Amino acid sequence: MRTIVQDVMTTDVAAVNQNASFHTVAELLINRGVSGVPVLDDDNRVLGVVSEADLLAKQEFKERYYGDGYTPPLRARIRHTVGSEGSGFYKALGETAGALMTSPAHTTNPDVAVVLAARQMDKHGVKRLPVVDAEGRLVGIVSRRDLIKVFLRADIDIEHQVREALQAVPGEVTDLGVTVADAVVTLTGKFDKHSHAIAAVRMTERIDSVVAAHDELTWKHDDIVKLPVAWGGA
Repeated sequence: MRTIVQDVMTTDVAAVNQNASFHTVAELLINRGVSGVPVLDDDNRVLGVVSEADLLAKQEFKERYYGDGYTPPLRARIRHTVGSEGSGFYKALGETAGALMTSPAHTTNPDVAVVLAARQMDKHGVKRLPVVDAEGRLVGIVSRRDLIKVFLRADIDIEHQVREALQAVPGEVTDLGVTVADAVVTLTGKFDKHSHAIAAVRMTERIDSVVAAHDELTWKHDDIVKLPVAWGGA
């Protein structure tokens, strides 16, 4: 039911050694058509990430050393100081990937659920996460685009996945119907209990490939306890 990072990550990773030159990094970003790459030590362990923003810091900040009085906008200064890109002032002095990179890198593991990887990207404001093994060695990379792939699964595959998941719902169901259109699932049928119907919908919604679940289920017995409404008086 849960899609993990290993299912969607890219294993052909563009990466550089910490001693790689500015020119080497720039050339790799352009040739591979990526906006950032992991930076590795000699044992293939991830030390950080170097991005286009890290390289542009050199061009953006270098003019202040020539006395033209350039000062980046406040928003840019805040981003460079406390944001995910690190300090642009010091990156402008960098000559190697190790000096240019943002470190430590935010990483994930192959067996992590994609939803957790997505939350980590959102939390740290990054577009990609290097994927590392138990020793911290690079095994892949996962991007926002990779995470979106889970919603591109064929409708027939989603239907099979939903039907398999619903086998874990307790009780009996008659005339269970599962239809999928563009990853939107519609459930029909009659359960013995209202609570079992609710469980079926919730279980369907939890499947990573499902965009939404439409509940058209019915039930024989309403076992949902409704608390009495407390009316206040003057």
